[in-house]
Formats: sequence, structure tokens, C-alpha cells
Amino acid sequence: MQYFADTFALIEYLKDNPDYLSYFERHTIITTKLNLMELYYSTLREADEALAEKYYAAFLPQTIDMDDNAFKNAARMRAQNPKLNLSYVDCIGYSISLKQKIKFLTGDKAFAEMKNVEWVKRKA
Repeated sequence: MQYFADTFALIEYLKDNPDYLSYFERHTIITTKLNLMELYYSTLREADEALAEKYYAAFLPQTIDMDDNAFKNAARMRAQNPKLNLSYVDCIGYSISLKQKIKFLTGDKAFAEMKNVEWVKRKA
């Protein structure tokens, strides 16, 4: 099985959250370079550039290209759901997951009740 991992899922996996480990170890994970940018930034803030580079390189082979429809669908999604405070990156990832017909893996509460989402709580 294949999943689209948003940045939230990537970070939780790297924190060894057991609720995310099985997804990454037993399934094919895809993401985008935009998610890797967010992961890189988060790692720079929490650790250092060497670790950010390591994580970026590790997930780079799992990135897929984004097309214009992903951007347009993301803009529509964000405009139609202003109260959810969705990020463009998350909306792009969600749009890609719909197009690819795979689950969007996240722990972001804004996506918890949406279709095509595998919502996994953050480890306490």
C-alpha cells in the first residue's frame, strides 16, 4: 500500500512515534519537495543543518512531481475552508493524494474528518 506523508507525518516518524513507524516501514511513502522544505526548516530549528541535510537526502527519492492542477486544487481547497487554517503545502499534498488515489497520512486535526485521510494522533 502507498501513502502520501505530509510534513507532520514525516516529523512524527523521525521522532520514532510508534503509531507512524509501521506506515513508513511496511508501506511505500511519497511526499513532495515542499514537504521536505518544511522538514528541513523544522530540523534546522530543532537541531542543526547536518541533520536537516541527512533527512532531506533520505526522503528525496520518495518525492513526486507536482502539476498545475495540484496547485489550483490546493488554492480552491484553502479558499473553500478558511476556518480550517490549512497550509498551501498541506492542500497540495492532499490534492496529490486524491489524484494518486492514495491515503493522505497526517496527524493534523484539520484533516481528521476529511475523506481519503489516514489520521494518526500525535504521540503524547
